[in-house]
Amino acid sequence: MIVPGIWNSDAEHWQSGWERERGDDAVRIDPASWGEPEPGDWRDAISRAVASCAEPPVLVAHSLGVLAVAEWLATNATNTDGTTTSTVAGAFLVAPPDPDAPGFPAAAAGFSAPRRVRTAEGAARTPIRMVVSDDDPYCTLDRALGFADAMGATVLRVGALGHVNVASGVGDWPAGRELLRAFEDTL
Repeated sequence: MIVPGIWNSDAEHWQSGWERERGDDAVRIDPASWGEPEPGDWRDAISRAVASCAEPPVLVAHSLGVLAVAEWLATNATNTDGTTTSTVAGAFLVAPPDPDAPGFPAAAAGFSAPRRVRTAEGAARTPIRMVVSDDDPYCTLDRALGFADAMGATVLRVGALGHVNVASGVGDWPAGRELLRAFEDTL
């Protein structure tokens, strides 16, 4: 399931390439607020997309989509006893932006950093991989590592790939596709 960042991912973005590759097996969220993102609208869009899947999907998020998935997991996929629901198989999160950084889009001001989610002793946690770049202009490495820690995510550092987007020159990002396949093999 594809969860793009603000303004959606254009045809040249790796998420769009992966979606084309998966064909009818891929679902993309469809919030009403792409350009002026509202967290509640994006959470609802994730819920609708998850509900449309025949099997629990892996959420593949980029940029602002990472913050939307983090909030969705914290509010919609966690039971009151701290266990997680089985509505998603896992989350593959790429290049989280820092909502406290000066370059964060003012239009997305309602989004916040991933918060710590308490998990009951022995409870299953949604498997999460967070892919971070060492030189992301929208989030320092230390902040990204802190976000991963708060979410209980395994970190995959990919070196200096900027924001891992079209401007980074990754194209369809075959190395990222391999990281996703390896993650899916563990689920």
